[in-house]
Amino acid sequence: MKQAIIALVVSCFLLTGGCKKADKPQPQPAAPSDSQPQPITAPVAAPNAENTPPQGFTALFNGQDLTGWKGLVADPPTRTKMTAEELAKAQAEADEAMRTHWKVVDGTLEFDGHGSHLCTVKDYADFEMFVDWKIEAGGDSGIYLRGSPQVQIWDTALTNVGAQVGSGGFYNNQKNPSQPLKVADNPVGQWNTFRILMIGDRATVHLNDQLVVDNTVMENYWERDKPMYSSGQIELQSHGTKLYFKNIYIREIPRAAKSLFNGQDLTGWEQVGGEPGAWQVADGTLYNEGSSGGWLSTVDQYTNFKLELEFMVPPGGNSGVFIRTPREGNPAYAGSEIQVLDDYADQYKDLKPWQFCGSVYAVQAPSKQVTKPANEWQKMVIECVGVNVKVTLNDTQIIDVNLNDHFDKIAEHPGLQRTGGYIGFQHHGEKGLKYRNIRITEM
Repeated sequence: MKQAIIALVVSCFLLTGGCKKADKPQPQPAAPSDSQPQPITAPVAAPNAENTPPQGFTALFNGQDLTGWKGLVADPPTRTKMTAEELAKAQAEADEAMRTHWKVVDGTLEFDGHGSHLCTVKDYADFEMFVDWKIEAGGDSGIYLRGSPQVQIWDTALTNVGAQVGSGGFYNNQKNPSQPLKVADNPVGQWNTFRILMIGDRATVHLNDQLVVDNTVMENYWERDKPMYSSGQIELQSHGTKLYFKNIYIREIPRAAKSLFNGQDLTGWEQVGGEPGAWQVADGTLYNEGSSGGWLSTVDQYTNFKLELEFMVPPGGNSGVFIRTPREGNPAYAGSEIQVLDDYADQYKDLKPWQFCGSVYAVQAPSKQVTKPANEWQKMVIECVGVNVKVTLNDTQIIDVNLNDHFDKIAEHPGLQRTGGYIGFQHHGEKGLKYRNIRITEM
């Protein structure tokens, strides 16, 4: 058993129209230190047996079978658009194909050079992981993090594609460094160890105890205009060559909630449309005093998250929380809206069920009415993970919906297809609308 730490492996796979090898890369500088560094933890004592995790880590591979792994179904944007039935059917087919080409031999995951990626059943957000990997002459692979390529693995003799720079780099980066800081690969046919730390959209990679990527942004290959997905599956990439993996361990790193509203000013927010200065702050509260204030948008975009907030509506008040919305078009339909309303106002007694407070507006009605009267503070929690949206109002869950089940509404509500975007607050001109204690946890 090796004396160093156990690590994980990254690879590059050619999907149809997907990751394609570029011309020989040119040297690039290291990533700038423009954010807080995320240090890798102190060395972890190696376990006494193969595929046995060190303290604090969980084995992704048990050394005996493919438990916890599945075949690859398309890419993240495509999977998001599939109905639950379509995804289940495609997954069953992918799993059958995967078992043909990925085998467990003497405690090692072996890939025969045909077929597609091996993926974790579970999605991961922030984590530290280890993997041992080995390739043969001409070998090419990688590790997809959160479903996006990739931490590169290849034979450094493949100079025609630029492999002389070594393994461990973020091959598909375009704006941020894509190459490792040094060559740290062991000779072909020998085992290597990756240690990968991913926090937010940045990752640090050690290869055989050598730092090769230092807190660098990993770009979203599938949707270049969006940040890295906040969570997703880990994939061992296939690229037409035989591959070997073992000692794959992971330690999930909990994310802490952060405040979206500092209670003092509009830092982190921007008004979209309406009269300038309509949204104001006083006494730790965000409010609009009846002006035509357009809507208030976060500066940052979010994909998977838990949003917690308190709101107060005046009598007859009507507002909404926009989620995953762009800034163009009607945010309630170009994205999605969680309704905020004075349910008890006489003018709303004939509304449709999907228009009441807590509903996914025009999509899913709340399971019960738990709203408080106007001018009382109410608590709302919105959880968005992939196509699943949950809403809890005043400590009672009232929405648990799979948006794929509502794709018949796509023509009128294209926002149902969105996987990320801005968070915002709607305003219809009533005086007395207020929000406070707005916190988000990326999931």
